[in-house]
Amino acid sequence: MIYDITQPLFECNVFPGDPLPEKKVMLRIENGDICNLTGFSMCAHNGTHVDAPYHFLNEGKGIDKVPLEKFIGPAYVESHDGDVTAEDAKAILERAKKCGNGSDKRILIKGKATVTLEAAKVFAEEKIFLVGNESQTVGPENAPKEVHLVLLGAEVVLLEGIRLEKVPDGSYFLNCAPLNLTDTDGSPCRAVLLTGDI
Repeated sequence: MIYDITQPLFECNVFPGDPLPEKKVMLRIENGDICNLTGFSMCAHNGTHVDAPYHFLNEGKGIDKVPLEKFIGPAYVESHDGDVTAEDAKAILERAKKCGNGSDKRILIKGKATVTLEAAKVFAEEKIFLVGNESQTVGPENAPKEVHLVLLGAEVVLLEGIRLEKVPDGSYFLNCAPLNLTDTDGSPCRAVLLTGDI
């Protein structure tokens, strides 16, 4: 089975203050044009997207320099509402490790969860590849910087704005590869989770 955990781009949520994506109809067959053609403009962090270290670290890697293995591979989904504490983070990682397939390298948190600075330090120390959540930012919305610095500083990439309401907790295969945008701080992605019986 394939779970699409991506927001529709033109109806997506955006971080407060970021521009909304805009769709522009350029050509339409019904208007006598040779084909249908659409243009659009957007922020790299609209909707479902990934953050590169360069987002908060001026010397950090751009999205095109981050190895694709960070975005593609086994992942673990767990429900959590409220603050994710250091103890929560350790418990999530322990349950993910029990899957025995590398799911503990990519952690997706389902629900209205906020990754605390202490949890970020746990994930960073474990050298995981990716943390994902349903909010438009990992960490507190009113003060996301410190959490981003810890995670991105450890080259833990962030998958933000995913939709997991239809996904049961457990282990999956994740693909959230970004667009190959040169020297960019992030990228939209089409994030999907696959079960073993597709």
